[in-house]
Amino acid sequence: MSKKRLAMLIDLRRCIGCHTCSLSCKAEHEVPLGCHRTWVKQVEKGRYPYVRKAFLPIVCNQCERPICCTVCPVKATYQRPEDGIVVINPHRCIGCRYCMAACPYNVRFVSPRYNIVEKCDFCQRRIDTGLLPACVEACPTKAIMFGDLHDAQGEFVRLLAASPVQSVKPEMGTYPQTFYIDLDVDAVGAK
Repeated sequence: MSKKRLAMLIDLRRCIGCHTCSLSCKAEHEVPLGCHRTWVKQVEKGRYPYVRKAFLPIVCNQCERPICCTVCPVKATYQRPEDGIVVINPHRCIGCRYCMAACPYNVRFVSPRYNIVEKCDFCQRRIDTGLLPACVEACPTKAIMFGDLHDAQGEFVRLLAASPVQSVKPEMGTYPQTFYIDLDVDAVGAK
């Protein structure tokens, strides 16, 4: 067992669909136009005149059992042993897209600049220097939280225990480590 197990909690009761999380991610990682490491799905709910929007920020689920790691022929995609984050080594990636095909969450893209696969990595460079991921720091409503699942006395674990949480597609058996409060199943299945 690793010393840490980093995870994300997104409280959809607080999400206002402002896209600040995805914009801060694009700025942090210099993601080209037309590509996204993270994004916010929007789904209209209800019937006229009682219509509302549901929002679902999408990030890599940083799975406990990541399928993407098992299919990479050059081991460019791997799980960091010190904290469980699934990352892509850009110097090893050959752009074969096997990981894209295997990921049940559709959270990867091919960088047009380098012709390699990229995805959310919880801003590993930032957290390695003690900072929070860009989306967590930028969220104006504090809907996105980040922490260590192995820190039983920490604030993050307390927040997880305080409300019922769900993950996206738990039936895939990958054990996603991105959790949602008030997850709307219609938003998950929407295109």
